[in-house]
Amino acid sequence: MEIERKFLIESIPFDLSAYKCLHLEQGYINTSPTVRIRKEDDEYYLTYKSSGLLSREEYNLPLDEKSYYHMRDKVDGHLITKLRYLIPFGKYTIELDVFEAPFAPLVYAEVEFETEEEAISFTPPEWFGQDVTYDKSYTNAALSSKEL
Repeated sequence: MEIERKFLIESIPFDLSAYKCLHLEQGYINTSPTVRIRKEDDEYYLTYKSSGLLSREEYNLPLDEKSYYHMRDKVDGHLITKLRYLIPFGKYTIELDVFEAPFAPLVYAEVEFETEEEAISFTPPEWFGQDVTYDKSYTNAALSSKEL
């Protein structure tokens, strides 16, 4: 089960170079239900996500490089590339996604939780912007099929 909240970020008040950074590339084979492929640095995954915004089922299966690139040729819509910074915040890790073209300058932060109650009671840091957890247009699946 994935339970997360998502926030837009207008400006980052610190230097990101101090944090671990992953380069992500992902595409969607299907958006309802969500079937995604992802390259995370040198690791590859096939992911299934059920419907839902605050919480939903998520299953990640490992892929090899050859399988990833075979399926990459079959994605619908836009391939999404972004840098993901992992920022400690108390007992949480903020996943700060900085999107590359054609979605730049979009930046948002995701925080994952153990329970829905914990997610709902979470107080974000001051530098977080608008909470877009319940806005479907900010899902990566929706972005991948967006008209540019």
